[in-house]
Amino acid sequence: MPWIQLQIPADSETADQLEDLLMEMGAEAVSMEDAADQPLYEPEPGTTPLWHQTRVIGLFDPARDIEQLCGEVHDQWHRQTQQELPEIEAGLIEDKDWERAWMEDFTPIRFGERLWIVPTWHEAPDPSAANLVLDPGLAFGTGTHPTTALCLEWLDRHPTEDQQVIDYGCGSGILGLAALVLGARHVIGVDTDPQALQASRENARRNQIADHCLDLYLPGDEPEIQADVLLANILAQPLIMLASRLADKIRPGGDIVLSGILSHQAREVMEAYEPWFVMDEPEQREEWVRLTGRRRDR
Repeated sequence: MPWIQLQIPADSETADQLEDLLMEMGAEAVSMEDAADQPLYEPEPGTTPLWHQTRVIGLFDPARDIEQLCGEVHDQWHRQTQQELPEIEAGLIEDKDWERAWMEDFTPIRFGERLWIVPTWHEAPDPSAANLVLDPGLAFGTGTHPTTALCLEWLDRHPTEDQQVIDYGCGSGILGLAALVLGARHVIGVDTDPQALQASRENARRNQIADHCLDLYLPGDEPEIQADVLLANILAQPLIMLASRLADKIRPGGDIVLSGILSHQAREVMEAYEPWFVMDEPEQREEWVRLTGRRRDR
């Protein structure tokens, strides 16, 4: 039996209220998913963290009129909040084994020539390649989001053999761990969330990466070293604020890789780094860009 599926953009402040509204209006099930590849971690007791950009999905009886249902959702939301609801994406979907379908959606993904991200339930397509075993979930963006994919592809094209790498804003560790499976000598991961550091360590051990190859720190606790490569997939404004601090962490001639930047923000971020780096032209995918540059001699 098919179902009516409504998909509605939300944020961490409105998602719960929107979930309640859909249930009140007769949804058979409501789920939420990440709309921007933002990792989440094991929540603190009594908390339910949500992504900043969330997609709320409701399934309804197919006997209902889709256009009328969408109109009712808009009207009820306006009555409750005095605000307009974003556009609803509505359609029919077939009933299926959702857990199995979810797993089938996440197959190994290749980035460039050598690097693969492989879920634990799949065999590596090329055992001789650089394979990073990671499962999609709360603590791991799928790697398909442009911000992550752009960084992974850069790593694949720029050998990190025997290099010191910093992954600033490491999250679950995907970029730093990718650098290690591609041959980096050592990675320092930095993140404001202690649970991100724990997730990075667990993912490293899942990939049989020795503890001494990956050191993890809260910001300000990391050692004062200069890396060959620094990766920072965060957001434009924090990147601008951190420009001089990140510049100090890269040796002359070293590479910086920045992402999490919307295309209209690229020029402002580039200007923040140009006093220290020779910046390349932005690499764009959809509305996101990756910025790269090389550290000038002092």
